[in-house]
Amino acid sequence: MRAGVRRSMLLRSFAVQGSWNYRTLIGTGLAFVLAPALREVHAGDPAALAAATGRHAELFNSHPYLATVAAGALARLEADGAPRETVERFKAALRGSLGTLGDRLVWAAWRPACALLGVALLAAGAAWWVGLAAFLLAHNALHLWLRVWGLRVGLRDGLAVARALRESPLQRLGEGASAAGAALAGFAAVVLAAGPAEGPGQLALAAGAVGAGLLMKTHVRTAIAAALLATTVAGILLARTL
Repeated sequence: MRAGVRRSMLLRSFAVQGSWNYRTLIGTGLAFVLAPALREVHAGDPAALAAATGRHAELFNSHPYLATVAAGALARLEADGAPRETVERFKAALRGSLGTLGDRLVWAAWRPACALLGVALLAAGAAWWVGLAAFLLAHNALHLWLRVWGLRVGLRDGLAVARALRESPLQRLGEGASAAGAALAGFAAVVLAAGPAEGPGQLALAAGAVGAGLLMKTHVRTAIAAALLATTVAGILLARTL
């Protein structure tokens, strides 16, 4: 695909939910994103272009940030002349995987961690706009990267995009965001409970924050969780007295 086509597809992906409806979900939005690629593939054949656009405007769904994976892969299939049956099976397989992967990474891990980053900054005494800016910058850093990465991987791999998803850093990103969110939640909870501390109290407060945050990780064993809880309580008490 020409660079201009790729840029147009990327820009159009920001409106992929613009025609969301209960019949096709983001299907018409996907066709809108694919339109530049379809015009290039079916140049000079209006009937083939109309047929391809109609096929891709049917039922489809995915996480909006990962819709570019589907758009890129489908554009590659169209360019390679894949049979319609292959394209339809491929779209059906992508629907569930892209939705689940995106929901777990973005909605369940990354966005809460970004929100907790803003809350932690506010709890530490930062101005409101600093917390808001931190949330927006952190959240959209992943958001924009996912759109660009997804389109590149889809166009490159086509039918083999599932392997690229399995080998991608997305799962590790989700785990890292979950851990960071737990630590930030602990920090915010302890600061709000104990109030600001100075001198040695800051060290105690930090110990309590780490303990409270890690305690939220569900895989921490009972004995470790008890020790972290004790550290948290001690940190709060010391922060109040020192």
